[in-house]
Amino acid sequence: MESVTLDDVDRGVVHALQIDGRAPFSAIAGVLGVSENTIARRYRRLRSAGVLRVVGSANGFLLGYTSWTIRVRCTPDAAGAIAAALARRPDTFWIHILSGGTEISCNVQARSDSDRDTLLLDKLPRTSRVLDVSAHALLGGGSRPGEWTGAHALTADQVARLRPMPPARTQDAGTLDAGDHALLTALSHDGRAPYAELAAATGWSESTAKRRLNHLRRTGILVLDLDIAPAALGYRAEARLWMTVRPAALVRVADAIAGHPETSFVAVTTGRTNLVAATICRDSRHLYRYLTEQIGSLDDIHTVETAPLIRTVKRAGAVLPL
Repeated sequence: MESVTLDDVDRGVVHALQIDGRAPFSAIAGVLGVSENTIARRYRRLRSAGVLRVVGSANGFLLGYTSWTIRVRCTPDAAGAIAAALARRPDTFWIHILSGGTEISCNVQARSDSDRDTLLLDKLPRTSRVLDVSAHALLGGGSRPGEWTGAHALTADQVARLRPMPPARTQDAGTLDAGDHALLTALSHDGRAPYAELAAATGWSESTAKRRLNHLRRTGILVLDLDIAPAALGYRAEARLWMTVRPAALVRVADAIAGHPETSFVAVTTGRTNLVAATICRDSRHLYRYLTEQIGSLDDIHTVETAPLIRTVKRAGAVLPL
């Protein structure tokens, strides 16, 4: 990521794209009170600098996929290579090197048990530099990365003008065909890809690509996330928290943590710990206050393990240079 200073217009663009990743530049311009050309120019500048991108992904829960958070403990000399190998997989997201370079955190969305087992049972354990692997199934959560409030810069009225209709979620997601998978793959590279590009990727007409994209959004299958480097917004202390919570209080604690402005992700999991959270703070002092004052005030949390992020290798869709 290049060093870029964001002004009020840039921050407005960031928040607008968090609300609706495919919001037309004309709509964003109308809300911010500037020209459409200004918005297009600011977006291209931020994207080319590596500050942000819009990424499309499938809602695995609706499609019957299984989601996991994986912790890989390894020798310090192996972390970069292992993280890079994980990042090249299409089913991995949010890959971070933690704890002084001896641990990797990774989220996996597996289409089948065999895909999961290939990674966990065959790929990772085959090197002596991997010391330990623990996998925690994600059972449900209180928030997801697209809801992080650190990117907020617009008023409630401006947000209301940009917010798309909520998806009409259904238990029957239907079946995705080869064209749908091609569409999702194209959107995983650029969630704002023009319909002409999506038509070329799928073999459909532009009108069909537009209609199918809108259908997948309405059903909640297609999720558009703003993939942004928190450091660009002044947040330079990220950490992963693994907590043990009294089972009867899990939902209440997850909801409470999801409401913290420092939180970008919360999920109930299986494993030795039963709640995982991602936190984004301005600096180490902010992280200290958050842990001691916010997390420390929740009596139903029995244990907390904190691992600071040293390097991010992959976010929602971007593989970042090591």
